[in-house]
Amino acid sequence: MTRRSRSPLRILVTAIAGVLLAIPSFAISTVSNAAEPSSFLSSSGQHRVLTDAMPPGIVGQSRLLGPGAVQGYFQPVAFSGPKGVGFSMPESVNLFGQPDPSLQAGLMVGGVYRFRITGIPGAEGAELYPTIELIDRIYPPPGLATSFPIPVNLDQDDFEAALDGQLVTRVIYLEDPDTAAPIAETPTTSRTIDLAEYQDALEVGDRFGRPVAIVRIGSVAPPTADALMPQFFFGYPLWAPIYHPVAVQ
Repeated sequence: MTRRSRSPLRILVTAIAGVLLAIPSFAISTVSNAAEPSSFLSSSGQHRVLTDAMPPGIVGQSRLLGPGAVQGYFQPVAFSGPKGVGFSMPESVNLFGQPDPSLQAGLMVGGVYRFRITGIPGAEGAELYPTIELIDRIYPPPGLATSFPIPVNLDQDDFEAALDGQLVTRVIYLEDPDTAAPIAETPTTSRTIDLAEYQDALEVGDRFGRPVAIVRIGSVAPPTADALMPQFFFGYPLWAPIYHPVAVQ
């Protein structure tokens, strides 16, 4: 994951490591040659059509126009954070499910999902309503999709920055197995790269692997008028619950 800080924005890039999955050969983003590249352009000297600063949904929807089995696919996603934090997905208008410290859900590529964070350490009673935009999927062995979810590991710094009025942007990418760092990871840990404020986390993620999700965390709260709820929740895109296995006694 990449992250950018030291400004009103906090941008990160997070790597998904230690997962040996098939990586399609197509690229996620589109580029065109720039007439006069500057330090604000990508390292390849090209101007990127898609960036991490685009409104939620633009990057994911553009992915649906490319090749691959992404239309209508529910990509498993696993949320985790500091001890005590709970995650929940919307179940109806302004109604969320019970907080779950290890929430898993199937989300569709191209969709923008609003979820809720509660139980933030040091900020009891505070709630955050981030978004996650699926911009690609991963390709696990047949029948093992829920065993290889996209991990969304958020930390205390993310929550404190958002509660302080900053916008936190995380781009999560699948590492290129040929260049991945030989560092062991667990399902609830990830390596994060902090970026300068002018850097594009999506471009950095592209250089190291294949971006699959963008998480944006701010201090916005649900509107009080029911008529504004569909816009706040990006039309309530479909999602599929993933239940934790119950141990047989």
